[in-house]
Amino acid sequence: MALLSPVRARRSSAKVQPAADVNEDLRTRIAWLYYMEGLTQDEVAAKVGISRSRVLRILSAARQDGTVQIRVTTKLSHCVELERALEERWGLTQAIVVPNPQDEAQLRNLIGAEVGHYLSQNLAANMTVGLGWGKTLSAAVPAIVPRNPDGVRVVSLLGGLTRVNAHNPSEFAWRVAARLGAECHMMAGPVFAPDARTRDALAAHIGIRDIFSAARSLDMAVISVGDLTPHSVFREYGLLSADELASLEAAGAIGDVLCHFIDAAGEVVEHQVNRRVLAVHPADLRGARNLVLASGGWQKHAVIRASLTSLRPHVLIVDELVADRLIRER
Repeated sequence: MALLSPVRARRSSAKVQPAADVNEDLRTRIAWLYYMEGLTQDEVAAKVGISRSRVLRILSAARQDGTVQIRVTTKLSHCVELERALEERWGLTQAIVVPNPQDEAQLRNLIGAEVGHYLSQNLAANMTVGLGWGKTLSAAVPAIVPRNPDGVRVVSLLGGLTRVNAHNPSEFAWRVAARLGAECHMMAGPVFAPDARTRDALAAHIGIRDIFSAARSLDMAVISVGDLTPHSVFREYGLLSADELASLEAAGAIGDVLCHFIDAAGEVVEHQVNRRVLAVHPADLRGARNLVLASGGWQKHAVIRASLTSLRPHVLIVDELVADRLIRER
């Protein structure tokens, strides 16, 4: 059974935007007539006086920019069983397991949507929320229900990327803050400084120093993890050289948390890349009152497990395949 909820949202930076001459009221009316009143696309077109093809394009855009959010409110029994087992095995307050999709490429969107729903349901006035980065977390933005300003602060936990825009930590934090009507605090520097000395100088700046201080006592932190497979963002966007990545693997790194590379035990490895990363240290997240870890895919199983071991998050949002492995192994 599906819960269909058109919402009046602020403009977002989603990839697909409605036509410039379609205002928010018309877009919302079309979504309401189709999803809530059950009219056909032809009937909606006749009601609002536009062509059926335009109605179809507007409905598609409304799904992608978060104007319309569709949730299946019942879960597969196996996913429910996995959630309870994960909570018991890893001492979680809550586990959220999404079914394995037919198309694996959709996995990050499904996990991201759950992140957006979780944020919308668990945020309260005057909370400070720390955010990580990544494609999975970026997929959460359309699912966040917009709210009026009520003292929420959003803090980006790492510096920005200079060579890629689509999943830039600063851009992600700004988009989340816009949905939540929140203040946004960003690290105004590159996530990878050229050397440790430059990194330390940037970290000493009063604005950035305040972020590091706030990160030790967040109301909520939402993070993901990265891997070192050929499909990782570090390889895909050339954020680190091939030699640096090979050296990290030789040092025992299996993936990253907030661009700090960790080993199978979840400990940050001793490496020059980790000495020049401008980001909150993963260990500082242990002071968050609610730490949410969201990630999935077989290639991230090892780094998810390592992060569970070292960070002990309160909430895990993960896929069915990884959840099953996390329960079976000891």
